[in-house]
Amino acid sequence: MLAQLGIEFQHVSDCALIDDLEDVLALFVRQEIIDKPMLDLFPNLKVVQRYGVGVDNVNVEYANKRGIVVCNTPQYGQQHEVSNHAVALYLALSRRLLTRDRDVRAGKWDIGQAEPIAGCRDATLGLIGYGQIARATAKRFRSLGFSSVLVVDPALTHSTATAEDVQIVAIEELFKRSDVISLHAPLNASTKHMIGTQLLSKAKPSAFLINVSRGGLVDENALSDALNMGQLAGAGIDVFETEPPNTSNALLGAPNTILTDHVAWYSEAAVTNLQTAAAEQVVRVLSNENTI
Repeated sequence: MLAQLGIEFQHVSDCALIDDLEDVLALFVRQEIIDKPMLDLFPNLKVVQRYGVGVDNVNVEYANKRGIVVCNTPQYGQQHEVSNHAVALYLALSRRLLTRDRDVRAGKWDIGQAEPIAGCRDATLGLIGYGQIARATAKRFRSLGFSSVLVVDPALTHSTATAEDVQIVAIEELFKRSDVISLHAPLNASTKHMIGTQLLSKAKPSAFLINVSRGGLVDENALSDALNMGQLAGAGIDVFETEPPNTSNALLGAPNTILTDHVAWYSEAAVTNLQTAAAEQVVRVLSNENTI
């Protein structure tokens, strides 16, 4: 697609490997931090295209001042992969799959009842953020037997909530009532470390926290403390505030956790769709067409 515009595509691990920074018209990025100094390296840059939904790793305000278009790819279908991953983390935690596997391999048998295993029937799901991925997550949890969905999202209207059979609540109430709390909010100044000691102390001891959104939403030390004190039954974490996490990260030693390496978005099909959608948007920008 880019070749049709006479544009060469290069995949590099470092900007120092680019021969002529003045020739760069577009950047495709996933997790790299695209801040003011990075943007200033490219005097003729026209578009920054993020592989993914969030753009918190891009200085959008400065890019806009420079006339640089910043695009994301919310339409490529990752809601299916991420919501599936959220459910997988919950099921693995609640069904104690890791410890059951470990015990069977160690020659132990018929001791599963030694660990509490909660059922799904009539359970309550709490969603913080209610975009496409959260909606897909709600659908999957309902299929497991969850009967109620609580939502915290300032953009959600009561009419939409009623139509979609979800309940708008305050975040404190969500923590008090939910059996599973799943995070789907963007990371910005108002949401950074929104999940801390105070909220975690209100959760049911039988509740699970799932984060497939942004690591910075959670105070990781506070979450580790809550898990160690039994304030939560477990946590499934796919994203960390610093990635990869430092070896000193408290969650690495926290009990009843499953940690994955920011892989919730991934499948081979999703990558193909993602790359195609990203390239299509860059072509539209460089062709002076409207973006989506």
